[in-house]
Amino acid sequence: MELRDLARHIPLERFRNPPPVVAVLRLNGAIGMRGRRGLSLANKAGVIERAFGLRRLAAVALSVNSPGGSPVQSALLYRRIRQLADEKNLPVFAFAEDVAASGGYWLALAADEIYAEETSILGSIGVVSAGFGFTELLRRLGIDRRLYTAGERKSLLDPFLAEDPRDVERLTAIQRDIHLSFKEHVKSRRGARLKGSEEELFNGDVFTGRAALERGLIDGIGDLRGVMRARFGDKVELRLVEDRRRRFPALPLPWAARGGFGAVAGEAVGDLLATVEERLLWGRFGL
Repeated sequence: MELRDLARHIPLERFRNPPPVVAVLRLNGAIGMRGRRGLSLANKAGVIERAFGLRRLAAVALSVNSPGGSPVQSALLYRRIRQLADEKNLPVFAFAEDVAASGGYWLALAADEIYAEETSILGSIGVVSAGFGFTELLRRLGIDRRLYTAGERKSLLDPFLAEDPRDVERLTAIQRDIHLSFKEHVKSRRGARLKGSEEELFNGDVFTGRAALERGLIDGIGDLRGVMRARFGDKVELRLVEDRRRRFPALPLPWAARGGFGAVAGEAVGDLLATVEERLLWGRFGL
């Protein structure tokens, strides 16, 4: 079909009154995990910038599916989204899928309005730290732990040393400080929409979408397409903005260039531990 023939099949109304555009930005996965799977400002900054740079943009919709993770990366991602929303005077909507809990809910708070399914899991407004202790294993294997520090707190919560009550006290104080920041963040974003006592809202509990709506943690029950069509009309264009991937995979480097077997093995072990940690995060919500 020639260009002039193609033009006859395109309604002139689309040129005179082009439909509004809503950028769809997917924020999926654990926050702060190593590798490309994890959510962090480093690997999401570009796609966030592109989402806010589309033409005829009416709004940005965040599709959130995250069990949480790093509070720092949660805050950095949130702040970048809010900075661009304020600069461009654009509304932001968030839609929780399976889970928007802990740091995932922190990300959803970047939106002016939050929606979820009735069976979505939200909340978990608290702080958790987990680890392992290997002191008994080392004793059975006949291995001595040798650790030298300058500064008595440099060995804080070392998994190969016996647990020190002072270390636990110090960690608890850090957690309280982070939890306070989380609570203040929720109150500043949700404001008068919150319903319920602080003990109920901020004790780390999780809520279904329906229960979250009753407590003012979200604004409604609904999916991204339905809510955006109701808000901007049936002709709204939903444009998914994705990460730009390399067209061709990177060629494998020689062993020597990659640091030999030790470097490759270390990377593999690191990836394995990151995968286990991510599965534990999802597992807290039965997923």
